[in-house]
Amino acid sequence: MVEVADVTGTVESIGVLTTNLKLPDGKLVIIPNTKVFGDKLINFVSTPNRRIDLVVGIGYGDDLLKAKKVLKKILAEDSRILATPEPMVQVLELADSSVNLAVRPWVRNSDFWDTRCEFTEKIKLRLDAEGISIPFPQRDIHLFGESAGLADVGAKG
Repeated sequence: MVEVADVTGTVESIGVLTTNLKLPDGKLVIIPNTKVFGDKLINFVSTPNRRIDLVVGIGYGDDLLKAKKVLKKILAEDSRILATPEPMVQVLELADSSVNLAVRPWVRNSDFWDTRCEFTEKIKLRLDAEGISIPFPQRDIHLFGESAGLADVGAKG
C-alpha cells in the first residue's frame, strides 16, 4: 500500500512508462512514471508498526482529566495497542467548539484499520457512558434591529 501522486493503493505493476495501483475499492489507476519518480512516495507497509492518529474533541464544560483517563483506559484494554512506543493522549488544541485531544497509539500494520475503526467506536460509546460530550461545531448568531423589521423580513422570505 503506497501513496503517490495523491493516489493511495496497492502496487499492481510497474512498467517502463506507467505504474498501476489498485485502489481499496477495486479500481485500477494508471500513473505515469514521470509522476511516480518525480513525486514523494509514502509506503504504508514497509515498517512493521504504524501509529494511529485520532483527534477526539470534548466539550469545554467536560472534565478534561477524566476524559484523558477514560481514553488511556480504552487504550490499555486493547491487546493490539503496543506498549512501546507508549500510547499518547495529550491536549492538542483549544478549538472553536471543543478541547481537542490527540490520541496516538502504535499498532502492527496488519492491525491498523480494524483497530482504528473499532477504537473510534469504543471512544464514542465510552465517552457517552461517562457523560463526556463530543461537541459538533456551532455558531451563535446575534441579530440586532427592530423586531417589526425582522418580522417583515421573515414574512417576505
